[in-house]
Amino acid sequence: MRVVAAVLLLVSALHAGSWGVLRDREPAPDFKGLVPSLSYTPFEPGHVVDLNVDPDKIRSDLKKLSTLTRAIRSYTATEGSELVPPIAAEFGLKVTVGAWIDKDEDRNEREIKAAIELARKNSNVIGIVVGNEVIYRGEMKVEDLISKIKKVKSAVRVPVTTGEIWNIWRDFPDLASSVDFIAAHVLPYWENFRSDQAVDQAVDRYNLLRNQFPGKRIVIAEFGWPSAGYNLRNADPGPFQQALTLRNFVTRAEALGMDYNIVEALDRPWKFFEGGVGPYWGVLNASGEPKFAWTGPVENPDYWKLMGIALLVGVLLSLPILRIEKATARQAFLLSATANGVGAWAATVFAYWNGHYFLFGSAFALTLGMILLVPLVLIAMARIDEIAAVAFGRPPQRLIAKNKPVENVPEDYCPKVSIHIPAYFEPVEMLKQTLDALSRLNYPNYECVVIINNTPDPAFWQPIQDHCRALGERFKFINAEKVQGFKAGALRIAMDRTAADAEIIGILDADYVVEPDWLKDLVPAFADPRVGLVQAPQEHRDGDLSIMHYIMNGEYAGFFDIGMVQRNEANAIIVHGTMCLIRRAAMDMAGGWSSDTICEDSDLGLAIQELGWTTHYTNTRYGAGLLPDTYEAFKKQRHRWAYGGLQIVKKHWRRFLPGTSRLTPDQKREYGLGWLNWLGAESLGVVVALLNLIWVPIVAFADIAIPDKILTLPIIGAFIVSLVHFLSMYRARVAIKPGQMLGAMIAAMSVQWTVSRAVAQGLITEHIAFARTSKGGLSRMSIEFQAFWEAVIGTLLLVGAGVLIATNSYKQITEIYIFAGVLVLQSLPFLAAVAIAILELSRINSFQFWRDSAIRTAELIGLRPVALPHPTGTPQPVPSEVRRETN
Repeated sequence: MRVVAAVLLLVSALHAGSWGVLRDREPAPDFKGLVPSLSYTPFEPGHVVDLNVDPDKIRSDLKKLSTLTRAIRSYTATEGSELVPPIAAEFGLKVTVGAWIDKDEDRNEREIKAAIELARKNSNVIGIVVGNEVIYRGEMKVEDLISKIKKVKSAVRVPVTTGEIWNIWRDFPDLASSVDFIAAHVLPYWENFRSDQAVDQAVDRYNLLRNQFPGKRIVIAEFGWPSAGYNLRNADPGPFQQALTLRNFVTRAEALGMDYNIVEALDRPWKFFEGGVGPYWGVLNASGEPKFAWTGPVENPDYWKLMGIALLVGVLLSLPILRIEKATARQAFLLSATANGVGAWAATVFAYWNGHYFLFGSAFALTLGMILLVPLVLIAMARIDEIAAVAFGRPPQRLIAKNKPVENVPEDYCPKVSIHIPAYFEPVEMLKQTLDALSRLNYPNYECVVIINNTPDPAFWQPIQDHCRALGERFKFINAEKVQGFKAGALRIAMDRTAADAEIIGILDADYVVEPDWLKDLVPAFADPRVGLVQAPQEHRDGDLSIMHYIMNGEYAGFFDIGMVQRNEANAIIVHGTMCLIRRAAMDMAGGWSSDTICEDSDLGLAIQELGWTTHYTNTRYGAGLLPDTYEAFKKQRHRWAYGGLQIVKKHWRRFLPGTSRLTPDQKREYGLGWLNWLGAESLGVVVALLNLIWVPIVAFADIAIPDKILTLPIIGAFIVSLVHFLSMYRARVAIKPGQMLGAMIAAMSVQWTVSRAVAQGLITEHIAFARTSKGGLSRMSIEFQAFWEAVIGTLLLVGAGVLIATNSYKQITEIYIFAGVLVLQSLPFLAAVAIAILELSRINSFQFWRDSAIRTAELIGLRPVALPHPTGTPQPVPSEVRRETN
């Protein structure tokens, strides 16, 4: 405990130290004066200005701005902006009035008239800007704009100009000749310059215009840098970038004697139509608070608060590590590092939420994304927990091993075992093999009850009845028709025919061939009266049938050699029916076989554990069955397991509440995380993929980027964790070759859509019919392609990624490229299903194909001689010899 506590303190200290080392704190020139001018618009969120402009709000804004600037620039003379000059005069602020010009001539006339009126009535008006980037937007010809400028000049005594991007002035010298001064907009962000290049670019454009128009007054009428939003090629917005850029700019501008106006005074959240950076150009935030200091080093004033959040979350998530029995130092270090990493992510989420503005739609989308991400993060943490336990924790302690006999077993302990074999339209020869293996069990006290249910065709049951008679009195045969309750109903009938003195019930699927020592090795565990059941793993003997069966077998092995072994340490194994031994008393206490779920075995196993019985597991293979015949059968089996799993959750969740069962906290944790890890992970993967598809056109065509640090990067991180978990766990626990391991990973991914469909179906329905898994070669491949919807969704995800990349070719927004990468990753499970469905129909699914290909390749490159046919019998004469003999 002390070692673990020390490790947790060490990790927390390292986490705190990393925040100190990574803290951004950069020097910048101090500016203690007032900037010449700031852009200001009184519009409120929604831009419904006629209704929302409040004189008191304008007065409050301008009072704050009077401590920062000597003047302000407006962009319209109506819609409430007419209130700005007289209120600005109260605080000694000058005003450059703007007249908004566009294609609406009636509005243009109103704007010009209002601007003239404001200049005449307010002595603090020092200029009029007729139009803002009108030529750039293509809303008016140069000569028409010049005409309006001349009209205003003739009516007022203050300087008149228009606001345009610097290159418009360069390209239209007639426009420059018509104004009293050049109001040039230089916004390096929109020209793809980095923040550290912005000031040099602005000074260069200023000098260019001075050289082109000597003697003309040049004003940089717009210069600024956004504090948030997405990059535009090289342009990198951010709070540090904004502070450094503006402080460097004003220092350079003052040294050069440059007239300038900073865009803008306050953040305007309603400017979402300008893309992700639109709301974030202000030197004050939307509440009127400074976003940075004009003196001293540039730093994040909330940095230590964020560090505190990260450390607090990291410490809280690390506390459960103290409950791990005999945790090793390396195990605790990895788990605590993970917890602190999640804490850092939580701080990042808080900083993003605190530093951004949200409309209803964006707030809803972010909230939904976070709701989906929380279980995803928990799943990733659970997988790292398993990695830590297997790689760095102590070896399994409760596992029953063949080379480690059960201790404290009386010499004469040999309770009677009744083995139940339910069958439904099973291949006769397959079932005979199962019964023959049972007859060879190295255990003296057992019986076998074979129950064939709802199989009226005598071709399936008559030979089995005869075979049971031939095997002797140990074997009881039941042919039950019109059995209700699926497999559980048949097993209840078997229980009624079970010998009264049988203490242990064994369950065996009809395709399983058991080893002779199955009962001899595992029954002794029941000498402990607390033991309620013992489970052995599934194994399959037909993995060499095809490549598809080969990788299926590898996929099954992962569950039995990894998950079940770890769950066994917490006495929380999942009962999976076949190869299971159950104490009859425990079964009776749990109510026996229930038909209200289609996974009756797992349902009964959980019910037994809820009563406080001890369970045991062995990963030694004591029997081997058959794999599903087809990929369709494989998916149907997985669908049944997932649907039944959700039925069990709905049935048993109340038993996980405090005081409702004898489940331990560790058991509840294992079951909860197990359900989340399987049912939740697959369903979340599909839901997030479908939601991301909906987002594609919005991101591609509406200038909205998904925030990478809080949404997309965690998805990529979770995928990497899952990949590392799979590969590391298989290498540590599953004895298969690398090729089969890769195939197993593809097979595991391929059922994501199947599991999610089962979960969705389970949420809206209570029951579906029990579907027998086709085995033994009786079923044929369906003519339907078995991954149609997976192909559709996978293709859409790839197309969506392509659309994002194509539409992002100019802006090159990093977040959009990351989002496209997420779509590609999310397509992999769907494409995995497509790959297996194609493999099943292909010649390359046959091992013989690969053997023949290897031989042909070796012959082609000369590694082995070409095999020629050998002549047999008497050589036949060639045609010329035949003619010669005839002659």
